[in-house]
Amino acid sequence: MKPTIHAKRWTALGAAAMLGMTGAMGAAQAQMSKEERMDKAREWVNKEFTPGSISKEQMMKEMEFFIEASKPYRGMDVDVLSETIATHVYESETLATAFSEITGINLTHDITGEGEVVSKVQTELQSERTIYDAYINDSDLIGTHYRYGKTVPLSKWIKNGASDVTSPYLDIDDFMGKSFTTAPNGVMYQLPDQQFANLYWFRYDWFQNEELQERFQDEYGYELGVPENWSAYEDIAEFFTEDVDPSDVSNDGGADAIYGHMDYGKKDPSLAWRFHDAWLSMAGAGSKGLPNGKPVDEWGIRVEDCHPVGSTVARGGAVNGPAAVYSMRKYLKWLNEYAPPDASGMTFSEAGPIPANGKVAQQIFWYTAFTASMTAPKKAVATDEGKPRWRMAPSPKGPYWEEGMKLGYQDAGSWTFFKHTVESSPKAAKAAWLYAQFTTSKTVSVKKFKEGLTPVRESTVESDPVGAMSEELGGLVEFYRSPARVQWTPTGTNPPDYPKLASLWWQNIAPIASGNVSPKEGMTKLGNEMDKVMQRLERAGVQERCGPRMNDKRDPSYWLSKEGAPKAKLDNENPQGETVAYDELVKSWQEE
Repeated sequence: MKPTIHAKRWTALGAAAMLGMTGAMGAAQAQMSKEERMDKAREWVNKEFTPGSISKEQMMKEMEFFIEASKPYRGMDVDVLSETIATHVYESETLATAFSEITGINLTHDITGEGEVVSKVQTELQSERTIYDAYINDSDLIGTHYRYGKTVPLSKWIKNGASDVTSPYLDIDDFMGKSFTTAPNGVMYQLPDQQFANLYWFRYDWFQNEELQERFQDEYGYELGVPENWSAYEDIAEFFTEDVDPSDVSNDGGADAIYGHMDYGKKDPSLAWRFHDAWLSMAGAGSKGLPNGKPVDEWGIRVEDCHPVGSTVARGGAVNGPAAVYSMRKYLKWLNEYAPPDASGMTFSEAGPIPANGKVAQQIFWYTAFTASMTAPKKAVATDEGKPRWRMAPSPKGPYWEEGMKLGYQDAGSWTFFKHTVESSPKAAKAAWLYAQFTTSKTVSVKKFKEGLTPVRESTVESDPVGAMSEELGGLVEFYRSPARVQWTPTGTNPPDYPKLASLWWQNIAPIASGNVSPKEGMTKLGNEMDKVMQRLERAGVQERCGPRMNDKRDPSYWLSKEGAPKAKLDNENPQGETVAYDELVKSWQEE
């Protein structure tokens, strides 16, 4: 029996109860014939999942697979957990109900905060006792799952132990993020369920204002447009904050001031996401390589022959190198000089909705998960019809960035199964795997995209229904259809223990954000603490493969004199600003 530890439960049975179904009726549902289940599936296809990326006939073939494969598991109670974002709310409220009605499996899909999900995952890894039958867990933990050997190697399991419950229509190659969940040994450990990137966001209508364009050109010597480097971003931030009055722009938000930047800085676990989610790589601190830098990644961790060897410059890492310190100085300058005064006291969730209020001209680090909230009619940043007055575009590059590096972060919440669950409760694990495939199936993919705007399939973003939405989404569809998207990736395999290391970031960056320590002092302390954790992992020998083998400390000049990361301080960290017209940018994507 699983402990009842869930803070919030969205269940298929609960949804059925709200519709007036009794327990007896639920039992009767478990005894439905195949024909009755096909009729039920057809109802869902016609009312909920059409139009899609595939035809109704193809949808029904997928549904027939789920009906046949679920026979041994009907009447079972299955529990899964994910974080609370719009995509997973849709899954928990709607897809779980559809799955239960079609298959007869009683599916409970719980949702909670991301920190709680990581905590539950960490508890299962340590105790090897089942709390949930499966998780939608960020692919950022791929290095943890790969090294500890406690996570089901999914690509092997579906060919061997779970071949009888693996859909012939799964089409792994259609998943855009399959490289994110694949370890150095070529094994895929997780199945992507949703993706969203951190991109550059800006007020397209303000940037198109001819008077503002002329004033910017006169003051800075180049055109107002999408910034291609951090120098241009800073110039634009300064321009809108100091030189633009609310009366100069369309200001449906009634703002008494305009700001050229938005961010957050409160001491909170979400402050960690702000930085280890690729801020250093945006500046150019790491190495070339996709989906993550090799040998130094966006966390500043150096890996040699698959073994982490250090994060400080003294050990060959880059977390306290010149590029990382530069990136922290820029974060502080922009937060303090160009963002709303209360931004420094906000968390991620508090700061996220602020640009929709109509006071902010641009944001360098903006998650596309907020897209839906930006398109509601009557919003200050949307027309009365809900059309965006803003656009999203690739993030500008820091001065240390080099061609061939990743440019930003992409969250990839992915289905994760643990070995102890598969071994102790194989039927529950297989039933949960059926649900995982249902939530990522081509049948539901377009409707799920409309609800959460977090696509995982190539066929979804290339479909006609999604293409028809492009005008409403401010560049999201164009981004995912473009070749640029490969430069936005999640955390890779370098961090050997994500939960242990991630908690160090916000605790060490908060004093930098508050001004209590300098960027150099704070990042060096962070690096030293990361190295200590990896040293403990090395001594304990708790990881099955590719565990840390820490380098001895050397004078930093030894590493900084070498080619690549960690990189020596540039003579000029503020080159001339460069911009590109947004419409030309999109045109270049389409031509490529």
